Amino acid sequence: MTMNTKSQQQRKVLLYPGEDGYFVVEVPSLPGCISQGKTRDEALANIEEAIFLYIEVLEERGESIPEDKVEVVLV
Repeated sequence: MTMNTKSQQQRKVLLYPGEDGYFVVEVPSLPGCISQGKTRDEALANIEEAIFLYIEVLEERGESIPEDKVEVVLV
């Protein structure tokens, strides 16, 4: 199993307020990797853990890890 450094696991995320007052965080480059938190900081800490676990599972399965090719464009 390959151990990724923290910088290899950093991803661009979408952070926005949910209807329930919690902050929602999604990782576009990792389909289905979504988390939330009561505060912005909690949501970001939660998604950091979710990214780590998501990548860990991919590695355990021998699957490739998607690149973070997300481009942020305002239209």
